[in-house]
Amino acid sequence: QVQLVESGGGLVQAGGSLRLSCAASGRTFSPYAMGWFRQAPGKEREFVAATRWSGGSTYYADSVKGRFTMSRDNAKNTVYLQMNSLKPEDTAVYYCAVRKSLMISSSSYYYPNNYENWGQGTQVTVSS
Repeated sequence: QVQLVESGGGLVQAGGSLRLSCAASGRTFSPYAMGWFRQAPGKEREFVAATRWSGGSTYYADSVKGRFTMSRDNAKNTVYLQMNSLKPEDTAVYYCAVRKSLMISSSSYYYPNNYENWGQGTQVTVSS
């Protein structure tokens, strides 16, 4: 059973930066992909970024392109989300998620239902 633990959230002023971490644990951890999603109050969970665990393309939501960077450290079973130039509309609970098996297409990364395991989330609040 994979367990995911996010950390690094907090309160930051607009224009500031935060770095989120997601550490995975389990007997064997070798997912196909990992993703970051976020959910603001009263809104649906939305895609932020995702990447294949073995390397290759990283996908970003249009709303965060050029500001957020997703990276991974396979040796530590950890993924990161560096968030720069934060805006009040980035305020949300941020979740990391694991996809264990092959994604059929690049568009598949964008849908939360395609991920099997989720962390508990970490709150990010950006003040104006």
